[in-house]
Amino acid sequence: TFAETLRELARRAGVTLEERTPEQRQSDDHLGRLRDACAQAAVFFHTLLMTAPQAGPCRDYLRDKRGLTDATVLGWQLGYSLPHLSAKSFTPQELIDAGLLIENEAGRRYDRFRGRLMIPIRDDRGRVIAFGSRSLDGSEPKYMNSPQTALFDKGRTLFGLDRARAAIRNEQVAVLVEGYMDVIGPQQAGFANVVSGMGTAL
Repeated sequence: TFAETLRELARRAGVTLEERTPEQRQSDDHLGRLRDACAQAAVFFHTLLMTAPQAGPCRDYLRDKRGLTDATVLGWQLGYSLPHLSAKSFTPQELIDAGLLIENEAGRRYDRFRGRLMIPIRDDRGRVIAFGSRSLDGSEPKYMNSPQTALFDKGRTLFGLDRARAAIRNEQVAVLVEGYMDVIGPQQAGFANVVSGMGTAL
């Protein structure tokens, strides 16, 4: 079994395995919940982009101004945000911790992203950990990211690394660009070793 293999390898390497504490298990469970919330939000936003009438301008923007194909939109799971993110299986605090809700000083909670192009940000294993967004109506800020969370460390995240890592390894070169579309466009054109940082956080 996995556990037996782990113990045997640890014995060979002279490593002492320690049982996880209840606090560590609770923390791991919480992180798992946050990952689930981000993953479900990505599906929700993508479904809105593909089906909601309000997302028509966003679809036009991606096709006409950015030149993205349907396959690229699908592959990157690009989305569109509308208020009232479904939270059937998550507590408001979990959605706040995942960076999807904001709570103001008066205790009012609301969706962080509304009426925006949504770009899932993934860790190097391909799991959604945050979102980048772009306004389409000229409202500020033009670009807005998820906040720093237990899942998302802006200074340690490279956008597109989960897709680019094999090409970077093979070519021994990584091309670092500035923004999300600067990664998605070149990757669509066949340049698979392109990634971007999270602005000045890098």
